[in-house]
Amino acid sequence: MNASSTNVRFEAVTGRYLHIDLLGKPHRVYVEEAGVGIPLLCLHTAGADTRQFRALLDDPGILKDYRVIAFDLPWHGKSSPPAGWQNADYQLTSRDYLDIIMAMVSALQLDKPVAMGCSIGGRIALHLAMEYPERFRAIIGLQAGAHVDPYYDLNWLHRPDVHGGEVCAGIVSGLIGPGSPTAHRWETLWHYMQGGPGVFKGDLHFYTKDGDIRSRVAEIDTSRCPLYLLSGEYDYSCAPDDTRDLARRIKGTQAVIMEGLGHFPMSENPAKFLTYLMPVLDQIRGVTRAA
Repeated sequence: MNASSTNVRFEAVTGRYLHIDLLGKPHRVYVEEAGVGIPLLCLHTAGADTRQFRALLDDPGILKDYRVIAFDLPWHGKSSPPAGWQNADYQLTSRDYLDIIMAMVSALQLDKPVAMGCSIGGRIALHLAMEYPERFRAIIGLQAGAHVDPYYDLNWLHRPDVHGGEVCAGIVSGLIGPGSPTAHRWETLWHYMQGGPGVFKGDLHFYTKDGDIRSRVAEIDTSRCPLYLLSGEYDYSCAPDDTRDLARRIKGTQAVIMEGLGHFPMSENPAKFLTYLMPVLDQIRGVTRAA
């Protein structure tokens, strides 16, 4: 191949491993980042990893004003489980999730970052807005419902007689917007096919049970930390009406239903997602500069 080809280039993103104690155990956490300016901490969906934010980590329009940061949760992507993982089942809880995020914020020395999470990341974003509003400049919840009842048997996600990755991808495939580009759709599903055994199921313990925040969302004070909700119209895990209900219950929330998008907007159709995200980032940047 000709090295001078215009198709040859490095992306802006840099990946490194952070050695950090989380939940009382040493961990080696994979972190990706790119850009300068306001920290934008991205939290991936259940069973997936930072690759979902690949478009944000390589977008010049974002990177000129934002330092985009994403990390693989322990057990996910390039972040291995802690030593001794084979002796216990992985199960994510609200408290553990919050403690991991706040430990990463401190270790990375992020000064009032913007937190943006999708699905379980969107749910924990609501928890962050409620429990740590003073630590964040703004919260952006993608597909951020307060609760979801399981609509399939979670035991199928970790069985010896099925291919776990393919089952996980099959279950989430219906959550992708029907108009999403084929290449992006299948890359999103590929991430799920590569998940560790039982990890998606362990994340859904938080999503379907432990992370239920329905009774407390009214406690979120958007005067202390602005809250933005962006939800795709083709999502039955966090349906548009779920987002509208949150907006009614949390005073001051700015909510937008994204036409044509599903549960994984940042990876299933990055170009269209950015048309919805950029106005939010512009608003946060404008408030920051005014302050």
